Amino acid sequence: MLLKFCVSMYCAALCLLAFSSPPLRAQDAAFFAKNQTVDQPAKGEVVKPLVESVLPNYYNQDDGVALAEIVRRAFENNGDIKIARLEVDRARARLTQAALRSNPTLEVEQSSGRLVGSSGDGELSAGIAVPFDVYNQRKRRIDVARAEITLREAEIKARERELANQIFISYAEALANLRELSVLEELLALDTQTTRFVQIRVNEGESPPLELNLLQTEVERLRARRQLVEGKMQSAMSRLKFFAGMPVEEPLKLREDISKATLPQLPPSLETGISVALRTRPEIRVAELEEQVASAGLRLVRAQARPDVTGYTRYTQGKQGFDDPRGAFFQRDRSLTFGVAIGLPIFNKNQGAKAEAEIAIRQAQERRAFSERIIRSEVAIAFQRIAAANRSLSILESAVLPRSRQNIITIRQVYEVGELKITDLIAEQRRLLDANRDLTETLTERYRAQADLFIALGITLEN
Repeated sequence: MLLKFCVSMYCAALCLLAFSSPPLRAQDAAFFAKNQTVDQPAKGEVVKPLVESVLPNYYNQDDGVALAEIVRRAFENNGDIKIARLEVDRARARLTQAALRSNPTLEVEQSSGRLVGSSGDGELSAGIAVPFDVYNQRKRRIDVARAEITLREAEIKARERELANQIFISYAEALANLRELSVLEELLALDTQTTRFVQIRVNEGESPPLELNLLQTEVERLRARRQLVEGKMQSAMSRLKFFAGMPVEEPLKLREDISKATLPQLPPSLETGISVALRTRPEIRVAELEEQVASAGLRLVRAQARPDVTGYTRYTQGKQGFDDPRGAFFQRDRSLTFGVAIGLPIFNKNQGAKAEAEIAIRQAQERRAFSERIIRSEVAIAFQRIAAANRSLSILESAVLPRSRQNIITIRQVYEVGELKITDLIAEQRRLLDANRDLTETLTERYRAQADLFIALGITLEN
């Protein structure tokens, strides 16, 4: 009878330890030590845990890698962003080209009358032509090139935002798997200890062997579930390593858990969030810059549709022979010519290029308006999801989980006195496990909603 009482009290203490979210309090530890009568370790002996935890492989509050560090590494090593940076370099090269003036043209001409019977006739001319950048054509080219550089830089921010969103998804999945692993290991340790007690009861003839088999089946089911969740955890960590540019064999540990993971700089209200997003989102900036590039392109097209002006000068030296009975006479002429060549835009006035540039401006304006509607919707939806997750979290933490833990304690005590079957205890443990999964899902949904709001705002994640 004393053994039965000790077993009951020990199980109750273990249950409190396993399913209490806060750390073990001093009075709980004292109660646990006082009523522990089975498997007491000898003095100085190291207690081996019933279940070898895998959590240290993926979590370390002191030495773990922060989310900001993963994002920073991803921005440095991502191939798509590197390609986008090369696009900026190409745009800078185009700016260099746009700033260059047109090259002059050197013309040299030699004529001779030898082939047509006038051996004494000939002419040599040399000239140079210089195109003029009229109507601010050079300045228009430079404006287009500079606007394109700014546009390409803004596109890098947009790609960084997309990459950060992918990182947040994998990070939230890793945090969720980490918490489920923790719950499974606590429940697995508790059921493993309970199996020992049931084994004692079966050996003493107080319980049928079927109860031990059922409990052992539940233990193996939990082990199988832990293996599955650990596999998901490894996949999420591998994706984070890929994003961060880390080798697969290099260890990566998280620094925070899902219950405390938060993102900074989140606005307190929907109106503030929309205002921040419209001011900082890269899509808005890209649309504005596309409009600026199209406007600069239209000004350049209009300037190029005007007459081209080319100034030139030419030096000419000629020799002409005359036949006379007294002999051959030669006359030499020299001349210096100045002139201007004007291209007349009669047929080609860049009509198609003008129409295309005007359409590009309207297209950028429509894209900006559409982006603003999307941003307002994304911010509003994120706020709604956060509010719903907080309400659900409040119910789970204040009503569902405490009652479920208390039910486990009560059923265990009643089972120990022989009034209930082990199946009742297993069923209640599964309900508690489902409640913890609901809590994990809610915490994950809240974090994902916060991450989506963070991405929708277009702000940066600081270390």
